[in-house]
Amino acid sequence: MSAIVNVVLPIFGLILAGYVCRRSGRLGETASNELSRFVVWLALPALLFNVTATASWEQLWQPGFIASVCAGCALVFAATVALRVRKSGRLVDASIDGLSAAYANTGFLGIPLCALVFGDAGLMPAIVATLIVACLLFAVGIVLVEIGLQKEKHPLRALLKVARALAANPLLVAPVLGCTWAAFGAELPAPAARFLSLLGAAATPCALVSIGLFLAQKHEGQHDGATGLVLAKLLLQPAITAFLAFRVFELPALWASAALLLSALPTGTGPFMLASYYGRDAALVARVILLTTVGSVVTVSICLNLLANLAPV
Repeated sequence: MSAIVNVVLPIFGLILAGYVCRRSGRLGETASNELSRFVVWLALPALLFNVTATASWEQLWQPGFIASVCAGCALVFAATVALRVRKSGRLVDASIDGLSAAYANTGFLGIPLCALVFGDAGLMPAIVATLIVACLLFAVGIVLVEIGLQKEKHPLRALLKVARALAANPLLVAPVLGCTWAAFGAELPAPAARFLSLLGAAATPCALVSIGLFLAQKHEGQHDGATGLVLAKLLLQPAITAFLAFRVFELPALWASAALLLSALPTGTGPFMLASYYGRDAALVARVILLTTVGSVVTVSICLNLLANLAPV
């Protein structure tokens, strides 16, 4: 329990810091938008490039673990998008809602948590999960958003417009370039690695403070549906992932336990950054991030107790 609190409370504290600064007038009305722009155009692309460019694919290749985490994300994401599209008919908003229900905070919360619980051995599954969530799942969400924004009825012209929009999106370009760099097996030059590390480290605190700033302002946006997204993130996704990891693929104890723990994490800041980038209503996303972060103190603690009984780590 103390390990969870030690990691989750600073996350919640950064959101609270942004909230207090806005409510007290220390930061102005445009602070949330400008901070979000910094994260989207500088900090988060640097982080995504750095993670993908320095990854060792031989060590990270764990088919059963990858399948378990991918399936948990994909099923929750697809089900949420389908239900939201059926209800509202808006693919853009449905895609962001889908990310809110499936986008686990594997990078900023999962990596330090796995290190605390499993030691250095826990870093490897956390990195793999981060690549799946922050690159693959996020890329799918961006593609669907771009498709939903197109009004072009001609299939070929619509496809070209989507391709151009994706090529200009820093959140998609950065990991693609990182994977390309990693494919050549070259190390990053020391100054570049340091630059990316410093810039990428700013993504987490700035994104969380930006959420706090956003929550402190009055919004006309809808909060309906937050409960369903929270339950999908904290209960449904871990249940699917655990079934696959423990029963279907029968992964080694470390990888199976890490799969469950990482899937039970709260919603990360990615969906909020995406909503801000495209100018969509981010009120629901911010509410889901806040509720899942608070709720994860309980749900992740339950997962740890289950893991201690099933397979001591």
